[in-house]
Order: sequence, then structure tokens, then C-alpha cells
Amino acid sequence: MQAKIRKIAVFLEETHLEMGREISPATRKATAVAVIENPLAGQYQDDLEALMEIGAEMGDLLGRRAVEALGIAPEAAESYGKAAMVGENGELEHAAAILHPRLGAPLRVAVGKGAALVPSSKKMGGPGQILDVPLGHKDAAYVRSHFDATVVSLNDAPRANEIMVAVAVADSGRPLPRVGGLTKDEISGKDGLR
Repeated sequence: MQAKIRKIAVFLEETHLEMGREISPATRKATAVAVIENPLAGQYQDDLEALMEIGAEMGDLLGRRAVEALGIAPEAAESYGKAAMVGENGELEHAAAILHPRLGAPLRVAVGKGAALVPSSKKMGGPGQILDVPLGHKDAAYVRSHFDATVVSLNDAPRANEIMVAVAVADSGRPLPRVGGLTKDEISGKDGLR
């Protein structure tokens, strides 16, 4: 593995009750986070290939960890998302290099498909700051019931020369969705949108 990982954390969130109503089965989200060394910290570099390779590693590793935390078969995953926070000696483009060119393909393998774009967020920050990880249905971007997010925070990351990378996977949409739109049962699976 090319990534130098200092720490991995995995979080599982289950919602059993919302607005006094029982949610059965519970809606569940898992977020896997890796804190890695930023090999380009403190320097400008035109070539971001090293970070792109790390992104592919993170898509595989964190995608598998999130699915394992949910205890489901990969195909049972319904939503996914990704995010990265770069420490102060990095730049926002470092997060983009990790997230965009190559992280998606191995994440799609980890969740047993995925035709829709993987929602993402990126920011600069320091230890203890919150990183928002957006979620969307993995096969159809227009499924409103799956527009969601989760948050992660680690008290000691990212340090100045690090990047905190997160992948979230859910086995359902929001609890009690009722804003209309395409439902997951109506997905045609042809274009990643519908």
C-alpha cells in the first residue's frame, strides 16, 4: 500500500426512533475514516499522481470497512459518499486528487455496483474539526429519499501534514422520507440518474 496510514476509525449509526415513530428496520450508516500522511504537504506539485493512487487504495479499503461495519452483502448497500479534509500544510487540490479520479471505481466494487456519481465534500481543517460526508443513492442520483449526510470528527486529525479521508455507506435512505420524487423501487438503472 502506498498510503502511510496513522489511524483508521469506523463508526456505525443506527436510527431506531424518529419524531416518536419507530423505524423498523432501523436506518443505518457506516463511515470508515483513514488518517494518512500527505506526501505533498508543504510543497506545490503539478503532478498529483501519488495522491490519485492513494485515492484508489482508500476507495477499496474504506469502502470494504464500511460495508463490513454494516454487516451486509455489498449489493445490499444503497447509498454512498466520500469526503476529505486536508491539514494546514496541504491544499484543497490534494483532497480533490484523493477523491475524484480513482477512489470511485474501487468503492463501487466494495458496494457491489454503483452507477451514480459518488457525492463528495472537501475542506481544509485541523484536529477535531467536523467533516461532512454527503450521501446519495448509489444507482440513481434522483432518489430523494437517499439525499443525506453524516459527519465525522477525530480529536487528533488531521494534523498539518495529514489528510483525513472518509467513505460512508448506508443500507437505506433517511428515516420517514416523504418529499416525493423517484423512489428506489422505480430505479431504471440506465444512466446513474434515474
